[in-house]
Formats: sequence, C-alpha cells, structure tokens
Amino acid sequence: MMTFHISPLIRITLSLLYVSLMIPLPFLATFTHAEVPAWLLWVGIGLGFVALQGALSQRVVADERAIGVNYPSWVPTFFTKSWELAWSEVKELKMRTTGQGGLVYYFINGSGEGFLLPMRVAGFNRLVGLVQQYTAIDTTDVRPLSQPWMYFALLGLTFFMLLIDTWTIWTAMSI
Repeated sequence: MMTFHISPLIRITLSLLYVSLMIPLPFLATFTHAEVPAWLLWVGIGLGFVALQGALSQRVVADERAIGVNYPSWVPTFFTKSWELAWSEVKELKMRTTGQGGLVYYFINGSGEGFLLPMRVAGFNRLVGLVQQYTAIDTTDVRPLSQPWMYFALLGLTFFMLLIDTWTIWTAMSI
C-alpha cells in the first residue's frame, strides 16, 4: 500500500498565504476601532487555519486492489469527501478543463460516476504510474494541474506580503 500526501511545497505555501492574509486583520480592527472585536477575529482566524490544515491533510491511498482518498479522523466528515474505487471498476480516465483553463482528470466507473484524480500530491508521477499499472489506461499525457514553479512564485510573493504585514502591524501598534 502506498500513501500520497499533499505536496509539502503546496501545504507550506497555502498555509503561509493564509497567515499573511489574515494576521493583520485583528491589529487593523483595533487600530480602526472596528465593530468586530479583535479577539473574535483571532478566534475566526484560528478556526480557519484548522479548517485549512484539515483540507490540506488529504491522503491518497493506493494498493493492488483500489485507490482512495481519505482524511485523518480529526477532520469532520461533513467537511470532506472521502472515496474509494476498486481498480477493476475504473473504466476510463476522462480529462476536463477547469474554469481557469487547466486540465483535471476523473476516474469514471461503470455507472458513469466521476472521481477526481488528486493532482497536488507529492509523488504524482508514481501515482500516475500506479494508475497505468492497475488499469492499463494510457497515462503518458497526464500532467499535474500546476507546476512547482507556480507554487515557488506564490511562496516568494507570500514572503513579500509577510514583510508588508510586519510593517503594517508595527505601524498600527506604534501609533
């Protein structure tokens, strides 16, 4: 059995982006005397961060029998959609275009149901190799949704935003 987790680059980038977007809000609320108290924003930010970590804790489990997507037990089931599909039930791998022009792939079973192929996992090429091995579907054209350079660029911009956040918080606290 092989387990694939969301890529660490994606986890770190999205977590830091969330922090850079949210952390200044309580300080700015205090500075501007907003109607929403800063402590309530801190609670909301904390809950949002936990929810983000839950979404980023997705695991893809594959063995010679099936492929599936699941989450740790601490993630509420209403928040996630786990699934498992036997390799023998996979009839095709269908490509779809996203609203932003990217390509995603769905496993289609005998009854026509679609199951999204997770594309942001570390070891994506190994996962695609397993798909080809166990289904005999040609996966030579299957590529990840986004390339690592995109997340490196986003990570760089996020660090820049964190610098601006530091200045914003320092300014709000010194006035």
